[in-house]
Amino acid sequence: MALLPALLLALLTPWAGRGGAAPTASNGTLDAELERRWDSLVARSLARLPAAARPKEAAVQSGAGDYLLGIKRLRRLYCNVGIGFHLQVLPDGRIGGVHADTSDSLLELSPVERGVVTLFGVSSRFFVAMNSKGKLYGSPFFMEECMFKEILLPNNYNAYESYKFPGMFVALSKNGKTKKGNRVSPTMKVTHFLPRM
Repeated sequence: MALLPALLLALLTPWAGRGGAAPTASNGTLDAELERRWDSLVARSLARLPAAARPKEAAVQSGAGDYLLGIKRLRRLYCNVGIGFHLQVLPDGRIGGVHADTSDSLLELSPVERGVVTLFGVSSRFFVAMNSKGKLYGSPFFMEECMFKEILLPNNYNAYESYKFPGMFVALSKNGKTKKGNRVSPTMKVTHFLPRM
């Protein structure tokens, strides 16, 4: 729905200022005023769009590369183990689980390529990453260890498999601690995450 106003504005841009003039003002003055208002409206509408949805000339490039070009989703990843935990990224880079919704559990899921995403802590400004031993950690920089294959499971939960280290999955224990990715499989409930708002 956020794209609809921008789409309408883009379609109507060529006709801006072509309407009839009001009888109380000269055509030049009215046309200039209409064009100024239209430009302001377009600029405000584009500013409200996610960066990925803006036209190329309005997009801001990131030093992290092209991974930001897809549509981002703000979600909390809920794992129904123990009392139920949301994956969180703490300000010191530690990864864990928390029962209640907190600012540290709000993640930005950004597609890198088809079926591959990054998990970025909105509050902490760290990416979820997995090393070669299957340990989760927070990375301040985007790199290959921050990429995960998002796999839709038959129960409508998702599993997140390391892109760099296939066979290793993001997992939380029944106590909300992270589990090593090489000791779990997508058949285990500890790797099942439900993206929620």
